[in-house]
Amino acid sequence: MSVTPFLMFEGKAAEAVEFYTALLGGEISAMERRPDGGVQRCVFTLRGREYRAFDSPAKHDFMFTPAISLFVECADEAELDKLFAALSRDGKVLMPPNNYGFSRKFAWCNDRFGVSWQINRA
Repeated sequence: MSVTPFLMFEGKAAEAVEFYTALLGGEISAMERRPDGGVQRCVFTLRGREYRAFDSPAKHDFMFTPAISLFVECADEAELDKLFAALSRDGKVLMPPNNYGFSRKFAWCNDRFGVSWQINRA
């Protein structure tokens, strides 16, 4: 048995996965497309952890929510600042980088694809 995060997009799966793997260090191991060009199935890794993604052919009344987020533990402040700048660009800042008392520096944002990211300085 395995448990894998699975991200559902509406037409932006390939763009999002390519962005994430380039920014965070990872690779796409499989990407199958439907005849309409949408992603039928994508398997990719970020820092050794497997994820899956696809483009839903059906429109939904929901998208991603900050109730589920991807948590990134950064080695230093420069790494946190770089990731936050890239992930929050054209997205939404939920908590700007700061010391909130529970870590040296923490930030939270939704990226331009709607995926929620918590970024922490160890």
